[in-house]
Amino acid sequence: MRFIAVSDREPERAKQLAGQVGGEVYSGDNLEVISRPEVNAVIVSTSEGEHMAPVLEAIRQGKAVLVEKPIALTLADADAMLEAIEKSGARVHVGYSRRYKERYLIAKEQITQGRIGRITGAAARVYNSRAQALAILKRHREATPVVDALTYYVDLMSWLQGGSPLAEVYARGQKGILKEAGYDVDDVSWAVFTYADGTVINLGISYALPEKYPARGHAARVEVLGTEGVMILDDDHTDQLMYTEKGIPHVYLPDQPVNMVFLQSGTPGDWALGDFWGPIANETRAWLDHLSMGRPCVLATPREARATLEATLAIEHSMAARRPVTLPLAR
Repeated sequence: MRFIAVSDREPERAKQLAGQVGGEVYSGDNLEVISRPEVNAVIVSTSEGEHMAPVLEAIRQGKAVLVEKPIALTLADADAMLEAIEKSGARVHVGYSRRYKERYLIAKEQITQGRIGRITGAAARVYNSRAQALAILKRHREATPVVDALTYYVDLMSWLQGGSPLAEVYARGQKGILKEAGYDVDDVSWAVFTYADGTVINLGISYALPEKYPARGHAARVEVLGTEGVMILDDDHTDQLMYTEKGIPHVYLPDQPVNMVFLQSGTPGDWALGDFWGPIANETRAWLDHLSMGRPCVLATPREARATLEATLAIEHSMAARRPVTLPLAR
């Protein structure tokens, strides 16, 4: 039986989305929708600090869950969810959609096949506009660019390098634009991760580029160094430029259209000829195939997501203390 229910804190938005996706029910109450007997799988895409209540309710009712990254904004909330998940045996995955971007899936295949040997080092950096940073911080002041956006690449790099635990984080940041806007958050953050197996990874982020910067999502670059090869993954999309006098809505800020864009730079994906293409679509379909047909998927586990949250919080702690931070973090 096909059944889709949609909820949003603004019922009119839920009604609009239900109409777009052919939903049978819409509501302004998450728990009401989760409790529908027809619902057996739940996607939690609330604001970053509000994941726990719907996830715990879905677990309590024995329903499969796909929750957006980060799993939580605090280790206490993440641990509460982990305890409930592991106690109940619930099927819960966390949506780190970079894993389902084709270039990174293909990169993982090369690593799995041993074509670049043992990974010894890597680097990733991501840029975005201050407009998006301010929109995220307005939702929740603790959803910093590091915790809310660099988290994609913390997860990605840990996944690519094979799961050795993170041992130490050394980070530095610089404040400016975002602090002037009322948020005590770094404009630029750089970190060096050292893993237990000796792998060293450099990660950087700036979400303070000009408001009208052409990227509508992440402008990223990823490099992976191995004993027998190297991969350089340019994900800036500067080779796909469009200028339009009519303007195009920003993927996350539809009320802020821009005239110049790097096509395909929107992190979720893109609409094309009536269908949605890209990482979020790939991720969602993989999750549904996993639930309905038992197909394997590479979505992050809750424990992996907890480790990624801890790593991003370690970056924040290291920048604040101006010293290296060892893991695990104290609760």
